[in-house]
Amino acid sequence: MVSDNELQEQDILFARHSIYTKNRDVEYYELLFRNAENAFCPSIDDQSATFEVIANNYANVIQNGVEKIVPCFIKVTDELLLSDQLPELPKGRFVLEILGRSVITPELIAKLKELGKQGIRLALADYDPRERRFDVLLNIVHILKLDIRRLGMDNMPKLIAKLRPFHLELLADKVESKEQYLECVKMGFSLYQGFFLSEPATVKGKKINANKIVLLQLLAEIDRAGSDARSLEEIALNDPALTFKILKVVNSAAFSTPKKILSLSHAISLLGMAQIKRWIVIFMTAGNDKVPDDLLANMLVRGRMCELLSEMSGEDDPISFFMVGLLSQLDALLNIEMNELLEQMPLTHDIAQAILVHEGKMGDILSDVKHYQKGDFDAVQGGMGNAIYQVAYRHSINWADQVMKAI
Repeated sequence: MVSDNELQEQDILFARHSIYTKNRDVEYYELLFRNAENAFCPSIDDQSATFEVIANNYANVIQNGVEKIVPCFIKVTDELLLSDQLPELPKGRFVLEILGRSVITPELIAKLKELGKQGIRLALADYDPRERRFDVLLNIVHILKLDIRRLGMDNMPKLIAKLRPFHLELLADKVESKEQYLECVKMGFSLYQGFFLSEPATVKGKKINANKIVLLQLLAEIDRAGSDARSLEEIALNDPALTFKILKVVNSAAFSTPKKILSLSHAISLLGMAQIKRWIVIFMTAGNDKVPDDLLANMLVRGRMCELLSEMSGEDDPISFFMVGLLSQLDALLNIEMNELLEQMPLTHDIAQAILVHEGKMGDILSDVKHYQKGDFDAVQGGMGNAIYQVAYRHSINWADQVMKAI
């Protein structure tokens, strides 16, 4: 259970406005950008707002309890649709809402038809029957939002009759009274949204932001000939928050897989290079919090020392030991309980248990490294000799210092 104080300390991720059926069951949520003061920010451009909402809803929200899976409307510009920056979104989980100010071009029409064939549901907002440019979209989109306040209730019956041959789900928008709601039900609308039914509710959680320099390095590496998942992993592991983000994206509904993740490169391989690039752009656009340098440095030292000791012990997979060490302080970095964090990451049982309860060889080395970092040398149980630990520790400090200077 989240306490009142913890709730107050959480970040505002976005607002969520419910869309109802005629029985007042929630059928969809419309996701709306909100800044830290819980206000719409007119200075932010549409594309940045969309990226912020996607990143916060899709890779940042950590909630307690059972969450009902409800499809979400998300606003997209024509520029974003025609670019390669929109990530692959799970079918059935998102409805792409096309803005009324979109420029309707042959390229946009072709893109929307392609998305429809892929099973992506499309909605058109701000429809105005007087603007003929929208007509071509009526055979493409699935849901049509009608602003009953702007278009006028008296004009609705004639407009609905005109739209009936297109077999669209009609959404009555701006329903602000019981009388309007009942009248819209009689006219045969499928969906309803407005302040009479509910007001937008803010969704809070912890924002987990990635170091932008590391993201730039990843973008450069992706574009380099010969780059692969392993070379991306070497860069991404320098940022624990980014490592968590990638793992959580793989564990999300869009990329659900029965496989357990063996390494970060494994997670990157499952996503694919194109999807990784899209998500990096989103993470860069979605903002960045200041990470305490001493904590980040300590995490890097711990990860590197675990890796070095595993190599000296003859272990086959040193990078897994690095991940165990790196992620073992993620709860301190993000101020979220470790159990809750591990639920968001599709790690193998061995890695998760090593972090939680120091189980197995990875857990043994992690425990030794933690004792060594605290100066509790008598508690070190590895039996490799103090000189080995000294060398590994000094090397790890130097390596972490180089990484910190680079990022």
